[in-house]
Amino acid sequence: MRKKYILIVLFSICFLGFSQAKKTSSKFKVIAFYTAKNDQAHISFVHEANKWFPKIAEENYFEYDSTSNWDNLNAKFLAQYKVVVFLDTRPETPGQREAFQKYMENGGAFIGFHFSAFALNDSSYPQNWDWYHNTFLGSGEYGSNTWRPTSAVLRVENQDPITKGLPKTFSSQPNEWYRWSNDLTKNPDIKILLAIDESSFPLGTGPKTHEIWHSGYYPVVWTNKKYKMLYVNMGHNDIDYEHGTNKTLSNTFENENQNKLILNALQLFGNSKK
Repeated sequence: MRKKYILIVLFSICFLGFSQAKKTSSKFKVIAFYTAKNDQAHISFVHEANKWFPKIAEENYFEYDSTSNWDNLNAKFLAQYKVVVFLDTRPETPGQREAFQKYMENGGAFIGFHFSAFALNDSSYPQNWDWYHNTFLGSGEYGSNTWRPTSAVLRVENQDPITKGLPKTFSSQPNEWYRWSNDLTKNPDIKILLAIDESSFPLGTGPKTHEIWHSGYYPVVWTNKKYKMLYVNMGHNDIDYEHGTNKTLSNTFENENQNKLILNALQLFGNSKK
């Protein structure tokens, strides 16, 4: 009887060790690039993201690294990672851009937040990267935005593994919402996953009248079917600019449905084969 008990214990230990090894070996790695130098709303979001991602990485058996060194955007460094995340800005040098494009064209995966898609001529981030803004993201140039950051009702436009488990509509965290120069509905490569629901209007509080949207169709989360990628318009925390405190007034990752969307994408991309 005692021998039988010992065998059961040994078997259990071996099985547990195998399970843990399997979990360890199944880990994928995510790398996030960020700048976090301009606009307190974006800086606040980056700091929040770099606390939230490690937490969910530990809970879901993947690894998360982050860097503000965009020169790490090279083939040797990227070869370690299944998913690349842009938290705020985009790569600027030809070498960085070429490395990212090749990474994506060779089966890499990408999630970009909010300002990572921004491009506006005669600004610090001109539209001087046609592949990224027109072919890859599909959005083209920045057109305008709502102000101040407000919550919107978001509507699921197309079923997808990334939207699995989401209700048809849900309320977002406060955000500055972007309009783009390109009509994404006319691009056959773009699959719109979430758009602003009409019940959100008027969206924004001003003070300028053009910062308040009263109608229109605004995609906020989409994927390009030719790549493993996701663009998420969220990523701008509300900040107390008016009183000069620069205090964070809202947090992007305090929303169960938004978080589910991001985790769905990470697991889909991270566990896929290149």
